[in-house]
Amino acid sequence: MSELHDLTALETAAAIRRRETSPTEVVRHALERAERLGPQVGAFVTLTPERALAEAAEAEKVLAAADDPADLPPLLGVPCPVKDLTMVAGVRFTAGAALLADNVAEVDDGVVTLLARAGTVMLGKTTTPELGLPCYTEPEGTPPARTPWDSSRTAGGSSGGAAAAVAARIVPVAQGNDGGGSIRIPASACGLVGLKPSRGLVSPGPWGTDGAGLASNGVLTRDVRDTAALLGVLARPWPGDLVEARRPAGGFLAALDARPRRLRVGLLTTPLIADDAVVDPACVAAAVRTADDLAALGHDVVEAPVPFAAEAWDAFAALWSVMALQVPVPPEAEGLLRPLTRWLRENGRRVSGVEHADAVVAHQRLVRAVGQAWDHLDVVVTPTLAQPPVRPDQLRDDADPAADFAAQTRFTPWTSVWNLTGRPAVSLPVAEVVVDGATLPVGVQLGGRLGHDAELLALAARLEDIHRWQDRRPPLS
Repeated sequence: MSELHDLTALETAAAIRRRETSPTEVVRHALERAERLGPQVGAFVTLTPERALAEAAEAEKVLAAADDPADLPPLLGVPCPVKDLTMVAGVRFTAGAALLADNVAEVDDGVVTLLARAGTVMLGKTTTPELGLPCYTEPEGTPPARTPWDSSRTAGGSSGGAAAAVAARIVPVAQGNDGGGSIRIPASACGLVGLKPSRGLVSPGPWGTDGAGLASNGVLTRDVRDTAALLGVLARPWPGDLVEARRPAGGFLAALDARPRRLRVGLLTTPLIADDAVVDPACVAAAVRTADDLAALGHDVVEAPVPFAAEAWDAFAALWSVMALQVPVPPEAEGLLRPLTRWLRENGRRVSGVEHADAVVAHQRLVRAVGQAWDHLDVVVTPTLAQPPVRPDQLRDDADPAADFAAQTRFTPWTSVWNLTGRPAVSLPVAEVVVDGATLPVGVQLGGRLGHDAELLALAARLEDIHRWQDRRPPLS
């Protein structure tokens, strides 16, 4: 059998079912790597070893009592940490903010409940930036998240710690969420698979709400099969859901084996939300190569039109600022927030009720514009990011938060469009590039039609067969 840390989530679960290893052995191995490698890549803000070992021991009881392995939870004994924007009862819940350093969650978020039902073991909380707002992960008092491919470069954000933990092979899978690219950005920076599901597919319930409908929970993994398996776990409705996306009758994992129909694929390398974004040639080449791969697989590839002017994206910026302002912060604690967070919150204060309503309308018009422009396309291929993983000072600018936000939009000129439209999008690590002597991953984003997550993942699986990215290992031991 391979080293435990080289196994995928599904392979780990299968090895446990076959009694080739045990949940306790798997969890102890993951904890050892978390304690040794976690600080190097800034993966965790909180480790919960006692809880994890207790859950592993309980998993062993479940395993021993099962008469038929088919009756076991599908991911029994698999370590899966939770992002620190997600509540786990009895565990610190800081949302990356220094002012919440001593906050403890009282309830489990719905996705945590579903992960537990599937048999996963909660190893700890992964690092996130303050309130999950920027696309880099640099929380106060905790090592910043770095890509294991080059520790001088950011792991992205806001699921940066989750991505670092999976890419460093501490765990096979980690929970994350995505409101503007927060799963796909770190997936690209860390060489992983990262899917933002369709709006309504993964419920925010029972404690969360839809709000502007930008965010969705998901996972980061090293291969498509794990992403599909975890999507099958998380794609469960809760009573009171406002939106419910369709789910394949046979499940997402089974859908990977279906032969995709002939698809109409659009290639787009023009930045959408930042006219001044400079796109690295390696990112463009990776997208073009992916389009060529899809053409070779029998799909029709055409040029995708730019669906809206860059200024139409301002609706996202307005909604994002108001979301930042919605977080309850006592006036006397406002100064404890990062300059970027304070700047976003101040922008939110300047948005009047009418302006917010106008932003909601502009958002809906943008969704219609995208729908009309891309109605003839099943899939749109873009670079995930405008650059390979960057050094944090290329984005973060505490002295000028406006410049910081502008740099983030130039770095991520495609990701948030899929949050606005609610359509599914996945980042795939199809390429690599050498920068300053380091081999860095380059992600390509595939976006699909609303509710067609299974079809998108099946297409991703065909690309994985070609590129075998899951076999690549960062320079960590």
